[in-house]
Amino acid sequence: MWAVLDFISLWTIPFLLAFIPVYGYFKGVRVYEAFVEGASEGFWIAVRIMPYVVAVFVALGIFRSAGAMSLLAETLAPVLSFFGVPAEILPLVIMRPLSGGGALGITAELLKFHGPDSYIGRLASTMQGSTDTTFYILSVYFGSVGIRNTRHALPVGLLGDLAGFIAAVMVVRLVFGY
Repeated sequence: MWAVLDFISLWTIPFLLAFIPVYGYFKGVRVYEAFVEGASEGFWIAVRIMPYVVAVFVALGIFRSAGAMSLLAETLAPVLSFFGVPAEILPLVIMRPLSGGGALGITAELLKFHGPDSYIGRLASTMQGSTDTTFYILSVYFGSVGIRNTRHALPVGLLGDLAGFIAAVMVVRLVFGY
């Protein structure tokens, strides 16, 4: 069974890259022209969302530089330690909804310092895969289609992140026996 899964995972993307243009050709689609048109639209979408991306990164820089990240981590540490979440993970919990790159940097430092097979390393890695960059998603995706009022999207996104963090702690404890 693993050999079949390895074969499928190895050949799925090359198959799709070959199949889609061939299928389009036989359907009468001018494949190259359609590709160039889509690439052009993608470029203009990137130009439209750039102010939103810059705003997120500036706000994130201000948040960290002002010491708010450290203050929030210190405030939450006693509560999370009660649930078995080490204080070292708090910067990742705070950063993950804000910035994928920042969260990846924190995870890399945790893995370097504590090791990938430690509780902290496994928990950080699982949290990376269990949550998403809510604020970045809202600014980029909503900004690309011109939505300015996020209404319930932000609370629901943050609730999803919280569920991902809780699930990561539970799964790491269950699978690795911590």
